[in-house]
Amino acid sequence: MSIELRDRFFVLSAGDAPAEEAARYRAEVDATDAEPAATVDGLDLSWHPSARFKAVRFIDAERIDERVRDLFARPSADAPYLAAVFVDPHELSFRTFENIVPLDRLFEDVPLEAELAERAELAEGVFSFSLRLPAEARARLERLDELKLYVPPLNAGSRGGERFIFHSALLAEALSAAVADALPPSTAEGFSHVNPVFRCNRFEPGDANFHRHRDTPYFDAARRHISRYTVLLYLTGGTGSPALDLVGGAALGEIGEFTCVIFDQRYEHEGAPYRDGRKVFLRTELIFAADEVTEAPEIGELFSKACYLTGESVFAPELARHADAYYNQVAAAHWNGLGEGPTRETFVHKEFRGVHFVANGYDFWFAKSEELSLAECAALTLLDYFNCKLGDTAFRALCNTEVIESDDAGWIPEFLNARRGGSVMTRVDKSGFFPDPEDPDLRICCPFHSSGRYDPTRHDEIIDLYTDAQSFAKAHILPAPILMLGEDVALDPDRFIIQDNLIHVLGKGALQPVNFAACWNDESIPEDYVVVAAKVGVAQFLVPPIIYTESAGCRHLRFDFFRNSWMVDHQRATIPVPRITEDDWADPDESRAWRRYVDDSLVDDEHPLPPSDLWDDEDDDWDDEDD
Repeated sequence: MSIELRDRFFVLSAGDAPAEEAARYRAEVDATDAEPAATVDGLDLSWHPSARFKAVRFIDAERIDERVRDLFARPSADAPYLAAVFVDPHELSFRTFENIVPLDRLFEDVPLEAELAERAELAEGVFSFSLRLPAEARARLERLDELKLYVPPLNAGSRGGERFIFHSALLAEALSAAVADALPPSTAEGFSHVNPVFRCNRFEPGDANFHRHRDTPYFDAARRHISRYTVLLYLTGGTGSPALDLVGGAALGEIGEFTCVIFDQRYEHEGAPYRDGRKVFLRTELIFAADEVTEAPEIGELFSKACYLTGESVFAPELARHADAYYNQVAAAHWNGLGEGPTRETFVHKEFRGVHFVANGYDFWFAKSEELSLAECAALTLLDYFNCKLGDTAFRALCNTEVIESDDAGWIPEFLNARRGGSVMTRVDKSGFFPDPEDPDLRICCPFHSSGRYDPTRHDEIIDLYTDAQSFAKAHILPAPILMLGEDVALDPDRFIIQDNLIHVLGKGALQPVNFAACWNDESIPEDYVVVAAKVGVAQFLVPPIIYTESAGCRHLRFDFFRNSWMVDHQRATIPVPRITEDDWADPDESRAWRRYVDDSLVDDEHPLPPSDLWDDEDDDWDDEDD
C-alpha cells in the first residue's frame, strides 16, 4: 500500500489525472499513518506521503541511512542520485523552509564557457543580454525543466507557477566570468560572483502572475558581501502582457529564449506567464563587496518577523500575506530606508501546557511570575522560534495558537496577566545519565574463555568501551541548555547566564578524541555489550544574547536572530545514553549495541568515534565447519 501511495504521488503530480482521482488519493493519504524511516538535518523523513508527512523534498540519497535508502523513490531520471522524501510541514523552521537541491553533478564534465552578448541598456540599471553557451551546456540547462523537482512555493498566495531551488557552484562560476566581461565597468565595480543558489521557475499560460514585489537582498556579514542586481535567465521565449514589468524602468512584452536580464534590486517588478507557451526561467543575483553598508537593526527586526510568520502560516494560512508585506518592506528598506509599513501589527498568542505568551518573531512577551523563571521564558522562546521537536512532535504543533491584530503592543501586559501559568519544565541532574562503571575483574577474558562466570560489567575491555561511549554522549548532553525526555522538557538553568538585561545561552564545546582497543574467540564482540539505557533529545543553540526588560508585570524578550555580527545556529539531536548489559552473552544476530544508535552526522573531528567492528558483521564467517 505504501509503495503504491509513493508511486501514485509522482503519477498524479504530472497534473493529468481527473479531479475525482486526485481527491480520492488525498483522502487515502489523510487516512494513512506512518512512522519516520530516517532523519536528515533534524527533519523526520518518510518514503511515502501520509497524514503527517505531506511536503515533498529532494535530497542526495547518500544522506539517507543505507538500511532504508532503497525505499525512497528516485523520480528524476536525469538526476538519479536525488531521492524524494516526505516531511512533516509542521516541523519546518526558518532553517528548513526551503529545499535547496544539489545539482552540480548535472553540470560536471560539460563545457560551460558562457558569453553574455548583445548588451542592451533598457533603463537605468537594467540590462538585457543573449546568453551563448556550448550546445551541451545549453541542453543541460534546458533539461532542468524535465527533472521533476518542482514544488509549490511557500509564497504561493502571492505568485503563480511552480519552482524549485538548486545549488550549482559550477554554473555560478561560469556565469560569474561572463558577467564580469559583459557589465559596464561602472556597474561591475566591486562585483564578486554570481550567487550559486538558483530558483528555477515555471509558469503555464493562465497561471497567476508573480505579483509586484522587490527582491530581498542577500547579505553575508562575515564576507562583507551583498547582492545588488537580480539575474533572470529565460530558458524559454514567449510573449506576455508584459512578461516582465520593472516599475519605473522597462517593460518586456516579448522575450527570446536564453535572454538574460540583469536589473538593480531597487526595482519593484512583476512577471506574467507567456500567452503562447511555457515560461521557464532561472533567478539568482550578483554579489558585490559591501564595504559601505551599515547595519540597521530595525530591518533585521522586520526580517525576523517575516520569517517567523512564514513558519506560522503552516498553522494559520492567513499569516502568509502578513509575512509577504514584511518581506517587501525589508527589501525596500535596504535601498530607501525604513518607510511606511502595515498600519496594524500581527501578533501570535500561544498557549503551551498552561503557559501563555505572545510573539511576533522578534518580541516575545510572558507574564512575570515566581513559578515561571526568566531562563524558562528564554527556553520557551528558543523552542518556539526554532520549532524544536519534543519527542516526535514539533513545538508549534503542541501549542494552541491565536492570531491577533492590533495597532501596537500596549494590550499585551493586561492580556497575559489575566492568563498566568506555572512552570512547564523539569530540572534534571545530567550526571544521573552517566553512572560510574564497576571495578574491572582482570580474570575475565571473554564469554568464550569465561563461560559460566562472565560478567560484562566487570570486563575491562567493555568498561573501556563504555567510558568512551559516555565521553561521546557527555559531550553532547552536558552542554545542552535544554533536554527533551520524550515529550517532557528539562532545563539546565546553569546554561542560561543572566547579566544586566541580557540572557546568554551557552552551547557545547569540543570533545577530546576517544580511542578503542581490541581478543575475542566468540561470535559476539565487545560493542554488543554496551547498549542503550535511554535516548535523550538535546537542543544546542548558537544565538546572540536575548535582550529582556520587565514592566507592567510582564517580561519582554527580544531576539534578533539576524544581527549581522552573529552567526545563528540550532541543532536538535537524539543522543543514546550507554550502559553495560548484564547479559552473560549478547547474541550478535539481535545486537542492541549503543554504537548502532549513534547518528553519524554527530561524529566529526570534534566528536570522533572510530569505525566499529559492528559494520563487519556480514563479512564474518563463524561457521566452525568451514575452518
